[in-house]
Amino acid sequence: MEAIVLYPSPGMGHLISMVEVGKLLLTHHPSFTIIILITTPPFNAGSTASYIAAVSATTPSISFHQLPIISLDPAAYDSVEALMRDLIHLNNVHADAALTAISLTSTVHSLIIDLFCYPALEIAAKLNIPAYYFFTSGASCLALYLHMPSIHRNTTENFKNLNTLFHLPCLPPIPLNHLPEPMLIRDTTVYDFLINCTTHLAKSAGIIINTFETLEPKAVKALSKGFSIPDGPNQTPPVFCIGPLIDTNKGRSKGNGGDDDDDNNDKGIECLKWLDSQPSQSVVFLCFGSMGLFSKKQLMEVAVGLEKSGQRFLWVVRNPPSINKNQGFTAGPDPALDSLLPEGFLDRTSDRGLVVKAWAPQVEVLNHDSVGGFLTHCGWNSVLEAICAGVPMVAWPLYAEQKFNKILLVEELKLAMPVNESESGFVSAEEVEKRVRELMESKEGNSLRNRTMAKRKEAVAALREGGPSRSAVAQLLKCWA
Repeated sequence: MEAIVLYPSPGMGHLISMVEVGKLLLTHHPSFTIIILITTPPFNAGSTASYIAAVSATTPSISFHQLPIISLDPAAYDSVEALMRDLIHLNNVHADAALTAISLTSTVHSLIIDLFCYPALEIAAKLNIPAYYFFTSGASCLALYLHMPSIHRNTTENFKNLNTLFHLPCLPPIPLNHLPEPMLIRDTTVYDFLINCTTHLAKSAGIIINTFETLEPKAVKALSKGFSIPDGPNQTPPVFCIGPLIDTNKGRSKGNGGDDDDDNNDKGIECLKWLDSQPSQSVVFLCFGSMGLFSKKQLMEVAVGLEKSGQRFLWVVRNPPSINKNQGFTAGPDPALDSLLPEGFLDRTSDRGLVVKAWAPQVEVLNHDSVGGFLTHCGWNSVLEAICAGVPMVAWPLYAEQKFNKILLVEELKLAMPVNESESGFVSAEEVEKRVRELMESKEGNSLRNRTMAKRKEAVAALREGGPSRSAVAQLLKCWA
């Protein structure tokens, strides 16, 4: 049996991305068996059971290997990244056992891991299996991350205190204090873990990227030629731009099975039915990812801004972050909208707005004819989904590499307009009103829409037979032959 083993970090978003890689490989090489190693996080991030069952039913060549559960107390950790670090390291012995067992019955052509799973590189080397990364953000972010070990060695201060611009010919200037929050303070275990993650990227056999050539031409060209990293390898690994890959199994629900899945189906039907009654390109969609949580004060401010804007809107609202540390990083219940939003807001905006609790079918919403704009946290999956739907964006980054993505979208790609925040990250009602109006009514908003529609056509072309993304997959398969 010919097998490709995929090893994502725990969590639904990582799993969905890896499943899409597996499906893409199968379209080019149907005789492969795709085996995905599953790590169960020690907190309730929503069960993956129903999603895995759906994938198994529709794509039987993809199988799932559940690794033993590791007991960790989420309440003992200050951040998801710190918890992830320990989980990945403790999990490595189980990943080793699984990959060794699979190798006894199959010819494993490659192990594909994501950014956080770098300890598995040692397992692949021991078993003489080529190890590749699937980088779930864009080529520009990869170029930055490949330089992070050098940036680390050449600075001594906390990045949080540096407004210094990092310059690379293939990137817009990046303020170092816009790096992911866990990287802003040096000499912590999380900082060291993330630097290790970026250091090991260059030690792989290659890096698969969820982007397409004409979306990020400068970065893709630089990475494709390869470049020397100061104090690092003489040449970066080969890259394979195979995107845009977006969720084809509608897996962005909570995926808990039973009542929760039924509830999400009802929400999806409600959203799409409401959109059916709205004029073409008249609705701005607000959604901030599964970890995009706002304080009650910020939710109030967004509501006031939306009401004053006069625009039609579909807004996904989640509960504010818990102040009870003992709850760890668990997914909370659906929010009580009346207690989180201004009194009378839902009634006053009922003729032009819909607020849904916790979840909406994002891909389907973005592709609906009524949607004309997207206020987003700039997660790369959401960015690609918007581009594939031809929907322009307002960029409101919240965590991870999203501040970098905002700079890329606004300054380099010109597919989004920025939200301006206070130093504490708070966004005023006036700013929400202004940006929503500009996106939906102004010449600039119309220019963004035209550029996004042009990128949508390029994304379709990239995935066609003979397109650059299809060709990249064929090249990847040649490496394994």
